[in-house]
Amino acid sequence: MYFDRSDLSDSQLLSFYKALLYPRLIEEKMLLLLRQGRISKWFSGIGQEAIAVGATLALDADEWIMPLHRNLGVFTTREMPLDKLLLQWQGSEHGYSKGRERSFHFGSTPHHICGMISHLGPQLSIADGIALAHQLKKEKKVSLAFTGEGGTSEGEFHEALNVAAVWGLPVIFIIENNGYGLSTPVSEQYHCANLVDKAIGYGMEGVQIDGNNLLEVYQTVRTARAYAIKAQKPVLIEAMTFRMRGHEEASGVKYVPPALFEEWGKKDPILQYETWLQEKHILTTADIATIRDELKHQIEADVARGLVDTPIIANTKTEINDLYAPAPAVVAAAGPSSEKRFINALSDGLKQAMEKHPKLILMGQDIAEYGGAFKITEGFVELFGKDRVRNTPLCESAIIGAALGLSISGFKSVVEMQFADFVTCGFNQVVNNLAKIHYRWGQHADVVIRMPTGGGVGAGPFHSQSNEAWFTHVPGLKVVYPATPEDAKGLLTAAIADPNPVMYFEHKALYRSISGKVPEHYYTIEIGKAALVQSGNDISIITYGSGVHWAMEYAAQHPEISIGILDLRTLVPLDYPAIREIVAATGKVLVLHEDTLTGGFGAEISAWIAEHCFSLLDAPVMRCGSLDTPIPFAGTLEKNFLAKSRLDTYIQQLTAW
Repeated sequence: MYFDRSDLSDSQLLSFYKALLYPRLIEEKMLLLLRQGRISKWFSGIGQEAIAVGATLALDADEWIMPLHRNLGVFTTREMPLDKLLLQWQGSEHGYSKGRERSFHFGSTPHHICGMISHLGPQLSIADGIALAHQLKKEKKVSLAFTGEGGTSEGEFHEALNVAAVWGLPVIFIIENNGYGLSTPVSEQYHCANLVDKAIGYGMEGVQIDGNNLLEVYQTVRTARAYAIKAQKPVLIEAMTFRMRGHEEASGVKYVPPALFEEWGKKDPILQYETWLQEKHILTTADIATIRDELKHQIEADVARGLVDTPIIANTKTEINDLYAPAPAVVAAAGPSSEKRFINALSDGLKQAMEKHPKLILMGQDIAEYGGAFKITEGFVELFGKDRVRNTPLCESAIIGAALGLSISGFKSVVEMQFADFVTCGFNQVVNNLAKIHYRWGQHADVVIRMPTGGGVGAGPFHSQSNEAWFTHVPGLKVVYPATPEDAKGLLTAAIADPNPVMYFEHKALYRSISGKVPEHYYTIEIGKAALVQSGNDISIITYGSGVHWAMEYAAQHPEISIGILDLRTLVPLDYPAIREIVAATGKVLVLHEDTLTGGFGAEISAWIAEHCFSLLDAPVMRCGSLDTPIPFAGTLEKNFLAKSRLDTYIQQLTAW
């Protein structure tokens, strides 16, 4: 094995040796502790330490790394204390995630390490966002993300590499090709000769290296880093290696031919590097023994501190409070108001937010020169430039992941789904990354996803869904759904100011059909507060979005019924006091929404009222939702589908109680 030392001094080479050996010795100790039942699970990187260690050594300490299961060398090379790592691995509240995450599913902002999720591919897209932040700040920095050969089969691998290439981002992608995805061999994972050949298809540089050669990894990543910074382009590295243990210890290795262990055992990265250092008279046998003893003593001392009995005392209030980062204070409306359509209020709020937050980035399909499918961002490119108003490829997942990367680097972002229906292609990033990251390791996700939603415009099954209930079930997201132009602007600016992920629903049918007075200057409306549209004595309708206008229209047409209307405005967090108050006002409640009836958010509201306001009721809580079918295209069928067509029936039934 050839080692390229280039300009590395003897002392640097020795420090590299210690950095390589240290995670191996930790792993050997962890396997012992696992057998003793003192830790619960372990994903071993034995045999492939050179990749994590070499890549981390090649970066500056403030350059973000997106590691995976087998990258202990990233954490140790970034000098994370072993005793605290042990607390993390035990699920202690004194670890990096307060006992909320397992093994390596955690991050640390001071160490510039982004915690992984089990879905693997999303790490690559986050690296895009962090690299974009470096680019926007004109920093000579890169981001680096790991994936395994199995992860290259995920769609996010394609999306992340494509975005990095199209946008010209300084990001390094490293494939750790260790031969197996759990038990699936590469012959059943991909059919190309080499994974690095995929770089050609994305128009980026790619190189295959010996992942067991520490200096080859180091020199390659250093070279890739310099290139990525100078050329402002991504690089794909395929590091060939082998996993000497199971996917995790419980899975075993019976599926691996024994000959492979013998073959790769001779290529052990520590053995090879150790031998070379001895040949160059940089290291002696005595030195090896001394270094190993020193590191083992250090590990034993850290284990003694880290393996303390620290049982967690669950505190429900703490758990709930850690779900979200603190939101800023409301900015009250002041000054004159003018008549605006719903769509113009949104555009106005977005424009003023761009002016207020210089680090706010807009991303979406066709939002730049074209102005977006609904023209909400028309003219924004001329005002704010293409760096901040960015057209995206058709890859919702990668863009949402990039938005999270921007947030990690101190930016805000608004991602426009061309239609709310298309968010399905980015669902994993929303529900598993954005929603959970603050609870997991305290990293906020300063991302707003704009969701043009709803029917009534003859757009058919894939452009008309009301899918807000998908997200109200996910802790960590905020879900906003305005019904008026004033609320549309004030809640959008509030969502952008909020450091938490917000799903912001905008009803397409309201864009140009609804107008109202809107304050001209910047203001925000508190997220989580409902609005009483009108008081009533007979029946209370609790609704949001288009349902507000259906209820108002019905009330105007039926003055003989005194109808109270509550516009929720925000579904998560929900204004329970306002709900209780309007229930108490009439004792008869109809929950109205455009979404399909079964599993719609109205069921949650109804259940809460039945549980907490039963003594206030004079009739069963009723729900009026749309048909449990996809949304049809033909006008007559769509009208029949929508909940509005059954509103009178439900109100008459409720009145009759």
